[in-house]
Amino acid sequence: MRVDLRKDFEANPLTTNEALGILDMDEGRLTELLDAAYVLRRKYKGNTVGVQLLTNGRSGNCSQDCAYCAQSHESKSDIETYRLVPYEKLSRDGQAVKEKNLARHCIGLSGIRFSDAEIDEFAAHVRNLKKESGTHICCSIGFLSPSQAKALKDAGVNRINHNLNTSRNYYPHICTTHSYAERLANIRMLQGMGFEICSGGIVGLGETKADVADMFLDLREINPQSVPVNFLLPLKGTALEGADTSALTPEYCLKVLCLARLMLPKSDIRCAAGREVYLEGREKDMFKAVDSIFASGYLTAGGLGIDDTITIITDAGFEYRQE
Repeated sequence: MRVDLRKDFEANPLTTNEALGILDMDEGRLTELLDAAYVLRRKYKGNTVGVQLLTNGRSGNCSQDCAYCAQSHESKSDIETYRLVPYEKLSRDGQAVKEKNLARHCIGLSGIRFSDAEIDEFAAHVRNLKKESGTHICCSIGFLSPSQAKALKDAGVNRINHNLNTSRNYYPHICTTHSYAERLANIRMLQGMGFEICSGGIVGLGETKADVADMFLDLREINPQSVPVNFLLPLKGTALEGADTSALTPEYCLKVLCLARLMLPKSDIRCAAGREVYLEGREKDMFKAVDSIFASGYLTAGGLGIDDTITIITDAGFEYRQE
């Protein structure tokens, strides 16, 4: 399907067929597509890029079987494991966020459910972080009960990450220990409690383009404040260690990011894991759709440091957004 890139994407949202048309678009139209995405990106996000710092707050020993994850109980990846990172590490990262004026301190905790005592312990750390640095905090923390979510909200967490990861149809191919419906229900519960939501997915899991389109259609219904788009890093020891990522060309990755912007124009569109691998040297194009990136790694995978990340932004002709 040939998509009219001059249409008003807010007044006339993309259909499923149009979304597929963008992912299938001839690469000769990529500049036109990037320009269309940039119209909305500039309208809502200006010319600035926010940088997030991610701390692995609890590593490994997860009961879930997510095929892409080095922290899964099925994974044989050689990673550091710990129940809760020492507060000193959280504090150092929080200070780095404050000193560099980064957008947000993101903290990920492996696992799907936590005891009330574990949540209380982590909430105490969050309260101390807020006193020390006052930065915005987002947590990726599995399924929460309403009382646990309230404890974190009272401590100072204002945003929670819970990715859809892929389409409803493809989800059983990457995880069997919990369902897509459970993820959606958790997000809706958190939204009802007033949390901002960060929710996105991973491209390159073996899904079809239709699955990518369906994932973004569901994300549009959720309307999260932030949409992280990851491109699969096949980590050694995971079920997807040998995944074929040849389809993740820079051009295809850019089409995915443009689709995210056109479908969720007001959200922060974040190019997350895989950015340094699949889009190196294409930052000027990437930032036409993207207004947010990570610095210094992705839980169990390394990444570009803070200063180098800021340089990437300015060298591409964009502005580093200081919070």
